[in-house]
Amino acid sequence: MPKPKAIVIGAGIAGIASAIRLSIKGYDVDVFEANSKPGGKLGEIKMNGFRFDAGPSLFTMPQYVDELFKLAGKNPEDYFKYIKLKEVCRYFYEDGLRLNATSDLNKFAKEIEEKTNSTAAEVQRYFKKSETIYEVTHRVFLERSLHKLKSYLHWDTLKSIFRFGQIDAFRTQARANQSFFKDERITQLFNRYATYNGSNPYQAPATLNVIPHFEYHFGAFIPKDGMYGIVKALVKLAEELGIRFHYNQKVEDILYTSESKPKISGVKVNDKTCKADVVISNLDIWFTYKNLLKAIPEPKKLLNQERSSSALIFYWGMDGNYSDLGLHNIFYTEDYQKEFNAIWKDKTICDDPTVYINISAKHIRGDAPADGENWFVMINVPANNGQNWDQLIKEAKVNIIKKVSRILNRNIEKDIICEQILDPRTIESKTGSYQGSLYGNSSNNQFSAFLRHSNFSSKVKNLYFCGGSVHPGGGIPLALLSAKIIDDDINSVVQ
Repeated sequence: MPKPKAIVIGAGIAGIASAIRLSIKGYDVDVFEANSKPGGKLGEIKMNGFRFDAGPSLFTMPQYVDELFKLAGKNPEDYFKYIKLKEVCRYFYEDGLRLNATSDLNKFAKEIEEKTNSTAAEVQRYFKKSETIYEVTHRVFLERSLHKLKSYLHWDTLKSIFRFGQIDAFRTQARANQSFFKDERITQLFNRYATYNGSNPYQAPATLNVIPHFEYHFGAFIPKDGMYGIVKALVKLAEELGIRFHYNQKVEDILYTSESKPKISGVKVNDKTCKADVVISNLDIWFTYKNLLKAIPEPKKLLNQERSSSALIFYWGMDGNYSDLGLHNIFYTEDYQKEFNAIWKDKTICDDPTVYINISAKHIRGDAPADGENWFVMINVPANNGQNWDQLIKEAKVNIIKKVSRILNRNIEKDIICEQILDPRTIESKTGSYQGSLYGNSSNNQFSAFLRHSNFSSKVKNLYFCGGSVHPGGGIPLALLSAKIIDDDINSVVQ
């Protein structure tokens, strides 16, 4: 009996994970990717002897990657190695405050108490609340579909529903954090976690305070081959399983039967029909409906929701080493609310943006020449709505250089020897993310978890969706969980 046939559209991290899971289930799998290499947002850039991870730079929940190798009967360490970070992030403020967030929470809490008006007890109380939110939500909201009745018939789901009030969904993250900390700089530090899924802490629910629990309880890590090493390891596993990757092959249509209840029949690529029993789209859900499912009524309310923020990233090859900086570094704005008002209300870039700098060469020496560093310099910006990006980029670069130079007391501009730029326009064109938004829809209301598109189609049988624009959300761990949810839902043999 021939194997059932599956096609995955897009070789982003969720698409690769879906392909692996389907292959293990017994499917014959093809992956079609419009770009020349896999990874999606999780790409890499090489120039002038420097290597950069193009997208996500923080690695948490590595067990979700390891799980894929274990499912295939492989030893993860034969493919993929990573180390736990002793230092999570360095924080810099305009008033001269500097904090080193170590992975030892007690040590970090003590440093906050010694250097600010907040206490270690405040920090511990905050993280206890973060842990509680995780306990209530992770099985229900992150690891299962919210769109199937069976998800609500589990005892742990019912327990979570009874504890709903504990997830802090009815006040904003900023308001909640203000109640935890006396020092507004520490409130600001933890408000930043809203940006991990492209949201506004002054609008998003305090439920997002679950995110620090991932970072400090489970740990922050760095792959020994950089973030793109995740992609290379998973593609190697996939190819060993017999999965075929087709690059520079853009899917034009998702094909289905014209019965009263349509059923997947395949896809169209280069005017050719490729038959399939199951199709999984890793493309942004907006483009999936607009470009590949034109005859299927689109969920207008869902597609018209507010999109998440985007990013402006400068990849700078630096001539020189900076001992003040670590792997992850944050340079805070003096007025956080002003910055978010600029992004969300005015759809522009604040003249004093918070700056994130990632330097993988601090751990992976081969990512830069011995006398240099590879700076991934990012600020949060609005999704693309036709702004004058060329002018905004020019102004932002000047403001970033002034800010970082001022705080470090060193002219960084003279050390920049090469540069590439990624902005919302190129994020959309290169990764297929509508308007360049990084995480699909924003999480700027308390019901946002319920408003993401499901991982399956209610219109077309055997059509599924994975990736950051659908449930449970954006970022590497949640994208991998979207593949896991599909795996739990799909039959090993198509009915």
